[in-house]
Amino acid sequence: MSRNFSPFFKSLGGRYKRIRKCCKGTPDPDWYNYKLGRLRELESLNQQGAINLFYGDESHVCSEGYVPYGWQFKDEDVSIKVERRFRLNCFALIDRKSECHWTSSLGNIDSKFVCNYLDKFSMTINKETFIVLDNASVHRSKLMKERIIEWESRGLFIFFLPTYSPHLNIAETIWRKLKKEWLRPEDYVDADSLAYATTQCLMNLGSMLKINYCEFKIT
Repeated sequence: MSRNFSPFFKSLGGRYKRIRKCCKGTPDPDWYNYKLGRLRELESLNQQGAINLFYGDESHVCSEGYVPYGWQFKDEDVSIKVERRFRLNCFALIDRKSECHWTSSLGNIDSKFVCNYLDKFSMTINKETFIVLDNASVHRSKLMKERIIEWESRGLFIFFLPTYSPHLNIAETIWRKLKKEWLRPEDYVDADSLAYATTQCLMNLGSMLKINYCEFKIT
């Protein structure tokens, strides 16, 4: 016999909320505070209009999306067809006003892919622009390091977050919103539908779809 423990947990002050993933380690306190101070400076310059500041991240959507529940009516059989796994990889840059620049690929988003995209992006900027990235190997590769000097000559600078600090990267919110809120269960019916829906969401980010980022107050 099942029991409803919600009232009990609520009486203890508990809340039913999403369980977040956490890092396996913690950042070095001194280095973290130094990088946090530098990030605050960039955020301040961005608010003053002196620079552009974007946060970058990559993720993917696939046809094996987690869609356990959906509205169904009497005598209606709602199901998702099983087919060969489809995966669409995405890379995006976003600022606190939800201005988003993105690209997608059926292939892997490796260091070469990121470099090529940032190389093209560096040709479009009209003021000094900083890209905030985490320390994933795809961002810290030899190829990336070789390209940084040329990007800086064009006014594009890479700012690496301290290790084990995903909470500082606002770009990660894109993928949570995309997978948990914007994509619908019916978008997973086949590969074409999923690719189209994902593309539409990313295209509308900043206009019809927005993320309400708070001011930079992380300590």
